[in-house]
Amino acid sequence: MLNSKSIGNKITEARKKMNFSQAELAQQVSISPQAVGKWERGESLPDITTLHRLAEILGVDLNYFSGSFQSEEPLKTKTENTAQPSEEIPGIQSKKKFDWNWDMSQGNWADADFSGLKNLKEKFSSSNMKNCKFMNADLSGLILAKNNIELCDFTASNIRDSQIQSSNLLNNQYNKCSFIDAKFFKANIEKCNFTGADFSGAEIQESNLEKNNVEGVVWKFTKFLKSNISDIVFTGTFEDCHFEHCSFYGVTFQDATILNTFFKYNDKFKKVQFVNCKVDSITYAFLKNNQANLEGITLLS
Repeated sequence: MLNSKSIGNKITEARKKMNFSQAELAQQVSISPQAVGKWERGESLPDITTLHRLAEILGVDLNYFSGSFQSEEPLKTKTENTAQPSEEIPGIQSKKKFDWNWDMSQGNWADADFSGLKNLKEKFSSSNMKNCKFMNADLSGLILAKNNIELCDFTASNIRDSQIQSSNLLNNQYNKCSFIDAKFFKANIEKCNFTGADFSGAEIQESNLEKNNVEGVVWKFTKFLKSNISDIVFTGTFEDCHFEHCSFYGVTFQDATILNTFFKYNDKFKKVQFVNCKVDSITYAFLKNNQANLEGITLLS
């Protein structure tokens, strides 16, 4: 598990091995010596891009900063690290090819920039995140369990095939994210922005969805099972979707086209509003059988 104190100790150790002063290291990273001091005391945390730069300067693999890292070779000293920028230094890979290998579980993270992060998989559970950045991250196959994630920005990230269980997602930005084939189970998802996200093949089970922005979301083969859905306006196209044993409060389908979509055993469905919606005959039959208010619905020929 990573934390600011552990990373600070690692920076101090590597800096001293290289015979750098804090001022010399700060000059190479283009920051102030005071910022280096804060890192080493564990008072603040470098972002991923800066950590990558530190790894290059200090002659270590980026995974050196992980608390689980164990090196079989001593760190290079400044006199040993004589390779030119065009030469390959063992243990250092380019940022483009590097596979971020972090265990971020059971941690408390705030105001950190993890943009471009990838390969977290199961290494993110039971952690608290607040006001962190994950833009353009590859989080495919991510497993979240007992996480609290608040005010974080995941814009344009790939979160497909993820499993999100017993977690609280509050006031986060998921604009243009891919949740293809993701599974949500007993999750609380509240006041998040999913504009332009893709939920194709996703399954949302025994979860709470409240006051989320879902404008322009792709709903295809999406399943909502035993979930609470409240204060949401659904727009766009629903195709081959599934709503079963859900509760609806303050929900509106507006300017939506709903095709081959299953509605069954849903609670308070009479109160769902349909405004300028178009449905096919099979969807119309499911809605009628679920005692929906059919005003505002046009049957497609």
